[in-house]
Amino acid sequence: MFDRPNTGERVVLVHLTLQAGQEDLVELQELAKSAGVETVHVITGSRHRPDPKYFVGTGKLEEIKAAVTAHAANAVLFNHPLSPSQERNLEKFLAARVVDRNGLILDIFAQRAQSFEGKLQVELAQLRHLSTRLVRGWTHLERQKGGIGLRGPGETQLETDRRLLAVRIKQIQQRLQKVDQQRRQGRSQRKKSEIPSVSLVGYTNAGKSTLFNQMTGSHAYAADQMFATLDPTLRSVRLTNHSELVLADTVGFIRHLPHELVAAFKATLQEASEADLLLHVIDTHSQEREEIVAQVNQVLVEINAGNIRQLEIYNKIDLMPEITPRIDRDASGQPVRVWLSAATGQGCDLLVLALTEILAANTLVKRCFLTPAQSAVRSKLFACAKIIDEHTDDLGAAELLIEIKPKHLGVLKNIHTEPA
Repeated sequence: MFDRPNTGERVVLVHLTLQAGQEDLVELQELAKSAGVETVHVITGSRHRPDPKYFVGTGKLEEIKAAVTAHAANAVLFNHPLSPSQERNLEKFLAARVVDRNGLILDIFAQRAQSFEGKLQVELAQLRHLSTRLVRGWTHLERQKGGIGLRGPGETQLETDRRLLAVRIKQIQQRLQKVDQQRRQGRSQRKKSEIPSVSLVGYTNAGKSTLFNQMTGSHAYAADQMFATLDPTLRSVRLTNHSELVLADTVGFIRHLPHELVAAFKATLQEASEADLLLHVIDTHSQEREEIVAQVNQVLVEINAGNIRQLEIYNKIDLMPEITPRIDRDASGQPVRVWLSAATGQGCDLLVLALTEILAANTLVKRCFLTPAQSAVRSKLFACAKIIDEHTDDLGAAELLIEIKPKHLGVLKNIHTEPA
């Protein structure tokens, strides 16, 4: 469809050190690995500012071309966003497919998406990315339609493609709005039942899905690769005080998450932005741990989740024998950090304990005893509290184990209760 060189499995990586907006070379190598390509050569350099035509200077451009030829590479991956004209100029000069950082991430997302919603979100992001590159992709068709009965102003092929893209983008947005509405209904129902919502967030490949499986007994896909999880997965978790929460596993973050992805995955990221508590999973073994934590917090601000309470989860302590599972607390004794290993399960019991403490501050678990004459109270409890367990004897007396918020304690007036 496009007059562009075909992409392939052998790639040359290009990473420049710039004054602003610095990306990470290791992250680029991990992205390339996750995309399933073979890195045959890495080219690094530095510039004060990108060249407007090629992004790199002429000397570096010749170096890239020589590397492509010497290693028989058929694609060049840039660790930077490229303008459509820069991408086109590079492909003409190098005679190889050129993919910028955003395009590489979109390619990985396209490989990972499994659900109907995930595929729609990826397609939307790809079409938005493509819409800015039609001038470059369709230059050979940028002419008026002609022929007998068709001459005149008409519509260029480029304009036709833009119109078709706009129509498809609108269709996808309408479908995603329906999905978003369904998710909102689910969240609304959980809020009505006052079940706390907890979301796993963090840098991609920090171990979120492994921890999710360990906590819920699920079998969500987890792998040692970037963006192993795209589609949000929700499961209930029972705490030590018999209360319950809904745990959500969400897409991993990276440095400077592309705006196309933030917009396209808005419905997915809302699980984090509307959560009651965020579990910020951190790779303890990473040498860039503090920098990555700052990057994740920046993304949380971008998706309007910066003010939600966090519990930091320092994962992968099995790779550091000197660290033992523990809970770190603040000056008031509240849990702020849990050290554990999702892979081995070490410290996961401490996480359950920390969650119980944090969420118990907003709820009370009580055992209520109702006489047959107090049956009207039972219906009120079902409306304002969560019924964990219920037993009724032959005479109609009921024993209920409930989870209730302090603001609803008035319902229990004149009712015999005991702490659970």
